[in-house]
Amino acid sequence: MAPSVSILETASRGSEFRNFIPEPGHPRIDGLDQTDIETYSKKIASDPHVIQVFDKWKAELREPFYGITTDGRRKEGIFKRADEGAPVEEMVAAATELRALLSEQELRIASHDIDSDAWRKWSNPEVLIFKYGLQLQSLESYKIEAILKLVEASLSKTGYYKLKAAMETNHFLGELCNAAPILNRHSYQFSLFGTPSATKPWGFSLNGHHACLNIFILGRQMTISPVFLGAEPNQIDAGPQKGLTLCAEEGAYGLELMNTLPEQLQQRAQIYKEMYTDDMPPGRWNPYDQRHLGGAFQDNRIIPYEGVKATEMPLTQQGLLLKAVASFIILLPPKAFEARMQQIKSYLHETYFSWIGGFGDDDAFYFRIQSPVIMVEFDHHSGVFLLNKVPAKYHVHTIIRTPNGNDYGRELLKQFRNGVQEQRF
Repeated sequence: MAPSVSILETASRGSEFRNFIPEPGHPRIDGLDQTDIETYSKKIASDPHVIQVFDKWKAELREPFYGITTDGRRKEGIFKRADEGAPVEEMVAAATELRALLSEQELRIASHDIDSDAWRKWSNPEVLIFKYGLQLQSLESYKIEAILKLVEASLSKTGYYKLKAAMETNHFLGELCNAAPILNRHSYQFSLFGTPSATKPWGFSLNGHHACLNIFILGRQMTISPVFLGAEPNQIDAGPQKGLTLCAEEGAYGLELMNTLPEQLQQRAQIYKEMYTDDMPPGRWNPYDQRHLGGAFQDNRIIPYEGVKATEMPLTQQGLLLKAVASFIILLPPKAFEARMQQIKSYLHETYFSWIGGFGDDDAFYFRIQSPVIMVEFDHHSGVFLLNKVPAKYHVHTIIRTPNGNDYGRELLKQFRNGVQEQRF
């Protein structure tokens, strides 16, 4: 389900991000080359407006995990233990090798119980809100390589490329804005959960600015969510990584789907014509997540269905919707990807597609595809380090969530502890 060359060309043309790079000394970036992540984070966290937001996020974490739902009631019995072909032997081998390389102190910092709420402390901002894992930029290079070897063993080739692309575009942003101490390819935290095993539950996370990855593993089954991948800008136009582009496929398939829907369905899918409007209810937009609903600290959010049901669409558009979803979950290794796609297809009759913004070639937009077993979001954002005040197509955020209690593999973990055996097909 890889996109065609023409789709990628359409999605990535017309970048104008260099018009919005702040000049040296601009208040947005002044002094960032002379700081470090902890000093910077403490400074940001002392701002009264930021304190208010962080306090709200921390309050969300104090609530027991329940999972994203459409009405506050979790659908039960929709996730089953199964052999889905996840490459557990390769993952265990890479994790075991990594553990052997870490010092006792580093292993202690990185390690958590499998059901630890440290899972839920991930966040996308460059600010270090919680310290709960190893900071890559403090490690020797061979230890960073071992962490990335574990990540590579756990993803498809395309998925690993996307993860590395998010890290490289973050580094590129640090170069553009003279902010390398806080924006670089290693400004991430890594954590291990449980003990790597071919039969028992374990997992790991790698989280930081524009790259948040949470992977739960149980036998040959895995859950990759929550995931946040993004970039500002989403393409590199100079240096050794010139030509690298991130998240073009997701946006291209979503835009093609919206443009080819029958007009009546287009109108129903487009829940707001503007990227921000006063007609939005409280909480529907905020300056941090903007249009995203499933971002960090939203583990228990109620997110009603919006837009158009997939089975109301013509078959061609149903196919495009599935291609759009596939472009998000292509992170998964091949067999696990196929199993996940089959699960998603089985709930097509309960899958909804919604859209915010215009849908011309140059329009910024947001879309969400949501069902009982998957929720993916795509959003174009205004500038954070770059100076564009309105959403731009070169600042992209994407999110993957598993509703109804299986983010972080929590539902599969519960079944394991209740003695439920995996199904074999």
